[in-house]
Amino acid sequence: MRQAVSRSSRAALAAAALALAALGGAAPAPQSPYAFGLDGAGECTFPMKKQIADRPWALQRVMLDALWARTKGKGVRVAVIDTGVDRANPQLAGALDTGAGRDFIDPRGGDGTNDTVGHGTKVAGLIAARPQQGTGFVGLAPEATVIPIRQNDGQATGNAVATLAQAVDHAVAMGARVINISQDTDAPLTPDSELGKAVQRALAAKAVVVASAGNDGLSGQKHRTYPAAFPGVLAVASSDRNNERAAFSQPGDFIGVAAPGVDMVSTVPGFGQCIDNGTSFSAPYVAGVAALLVAEHPQWTPQEVVWQIQNTAERSVKGRDDYVGWGVVDPVRAVTQDDGPPGPPVPDPGPPPAAAPQAAAVPMSETAQERDQRIGTYALGIAGVLIAVVAGTATVVRDARRGRRDRSQ
Repeated sequence: MRQAVSRSSRAALAAAALALAALGGAAPAPQSPYAFGLDGAGECTFPMKKQIADRPWALQRVMLDALWARTKGKGVRVAVIDTGVDRANPQLAGALDTGAGRDFIDPRGGDGTNDTVGHGTKVAGLIAARPQQGTGFVGLAPEATVIPIRQNDGQATGNAVATLAQAVDHAVAMGARVINISQDTDAPLTPDSELGKAVQRALAAKAVVVASAGNDGLSGQKHRTYPAAFPGVLAVASSDRNNERAAFSQPGDFIGVAAPGVDMVSTVPGFGQCIDNGTSFSAPYVAGVAALLVAEHPQWTPQEVVWQIQNTAERSVKGRDDYVGWGVVDPVRAVTQDDGPPGPPVPDPGPPPAAAPQAAAVPMSETAQERDQRIGTYALGIAGVLIAVVAGTATVVRDARRGRRDRSQ
């Protein structure tokens, strides 16, 4: 479930503030009217004493040698706008550009590496975690560079719309070509909102913006969440091991693709990895693929990168639906079936229509061979008739002569 975003949660926090005030205690920090929730279950603990040795299922379905045959994302800068990204985990220590990081939560500032929640560290690991002895987990773009941006503390404090917009602008200023936002709100934001304009600036700067769809899908009710539903943003739903929508994944007409989001292994602050669920971890799976595509095709526009991911997704229906979009992302197909700049996705064609019955051909003229055969037949017939006539004439003449001889005797 989403954290710190539901109306009930905000109401409970407001009630707690009033109760504390009545008791003379300090009230919590003011809540944003547009609080952004983290789209992860948040059930991991950290640091971990042991590593997860096996290759996670979401990576087992990918042929990593084929995925990395051309690039591992080197040179591509990916901004993770989240709860911060821990710099102590050895799988992320070499992935972070701390000089470009930023902390929008701590009034003293910072480089975005103070992740007290652990959410952003998991998100970053799915994108760019380096190989580590003792674990089969690795990021999909293990040579990409992560820009850590702390903008959410999991408590919905501050003006979340303003800080998220500022975080997007900061990511662009630091040269991000991919921006991952694993948080959402169901507040009705428009493209003309502060955040909507920041997203459009990012797209104009050739940054691919990937966002999670949200985890309020258990009821099946469809509605839009933001920033995922802004035009140009690739909204990512969660799929399970059967390539079906995960029960928690938010459906809607804004869904672009789906990606694994169940039992996802990733890095945690300090050391090790843990397992978590949510569209928060589907989005960075796609962001990692986007980083590989940007590395291979730096001239492609953000829209073309999105189209490529959608065109090569594994579909369960002929077109798109409101549950998994254009299908479940296929990382290897996305980076290998790229002969030219892609166009917008289209529904798969149905079976070819049955051929109409064809009438038997009726020849309107004879061939030369048929004509020769016909003339030959005619000639034989005529010859037979002539022979019969000649034979008959000869018989008549003979009989006539015999008659004359008989009368003369």
